[in-house]
Amino acid sequence: MSPMSLLEITSLRTEFSTRQGLLPAVDDVSLRVQPGEILGLVGESGSGKSVTGFSILGLIDAPGKITQGSILFEGTELVGASDETLRQLRGDRLAMIFQDPMMTLNPVLRVDTQMIETIQAHRSMSAEEARARCREVLVQVGIASPDERLKQYPHQFSGGMRQRVAIAIALLLKPELIIADEPTTALDVTVQGQILFEMQRLTRETGTALIWITHDLAVVAGLAQRVAVMYAGRIVESGTVEQVLNTPLHPYTRGLLDSVPANSERGQRLHQIPGMTPSLVNRPKGCAFRNRCSYAQADCETDPPVQNFEHEHLVRCVRPLTGVKR
Repeated sequence: MSPMSLLEITSLRTEFSTRQGLLPAVDDVSLRVQPGEILGLVGESGSGKSVTGFSILGLIDAPGKITQGSILFEGTELVGASDETLRQLRGDRLAMIFQDPMMTLNPVLRVDTQMIETIQAHRSMSAEEARARCREVLVQVGIASPDERLKQYPHQFSGGMRQRVAIAIALLLKPELIIADEPTTALDVTVQGQILFEMQRLTRETGTALIWITHDLAVVAGLAQRVAVMYAGRIVESGTVEQVLNTPLHPYTRGLLDSVPANSERGQRLHQIPGMTPSLVNRPKGCAFRNRCSYAQADCETDPPVQNFEHEHLVRCVRPLTGVKR
């Protein structure tokens, strides 16, 4: 492992037992995140992005289980770690912003109670000092009248406002790594821009790293330094934002980019990737994308290797799109 890596995931596999058989939601995933880096994790719904985030924090419950691989956070192995070790890390050095804010907020407790308890669980801080920090982060995420808002309950907030509170709770202790699972989906464009700006400033000023899980390539283009593209539980391409978005090597990445409306000429029909994501229980032999891929040939029925191109531009494909420009 690189001595500079904050997070190093190697050959991670997370499975769920179903009536149809074992479902590998995350299959042989390897990722690396450096301090202060923003990594975009991109893919369709069901590609395994959220399960990857839950696996890092040890939030996989039965019938799910991590069956293979390693997750090293600053040298500490998280796979198989005790509940106490994970409790000490969560909320303090590791934080997650869930897509549904009610996974973070307790509906029967006032917002100030929840935020102050979060701080005092990990820091020796008076209630007044903790309240001052709570006011500070609420303003950061664009919530006006923070003193009044702290005294309210989650049901007194709109959905978008609840999400802002959930984001504020993740920022409270300035963790070393935040996993953000599509946290701005419920927010309007203006507030989304404000949150993205605050996230970039946070990583720049404090060294906090960020894994931003999204299906929105436009957000990744403006936010992240590196991007990993997931399909059917596997990372099919990773590299810098410039590498992946300007010279995509995997046909799936190319299909995602061609589907963006801004990349089509006026009056032209929008491109779409044909077919649907395959069932992970009955995963196709070889490349899982081959039945939807216009470049597929007979050798795509073999398990695709991970190929390393210039400057750590990785692609899991038998015949990557080298020399094909967008």
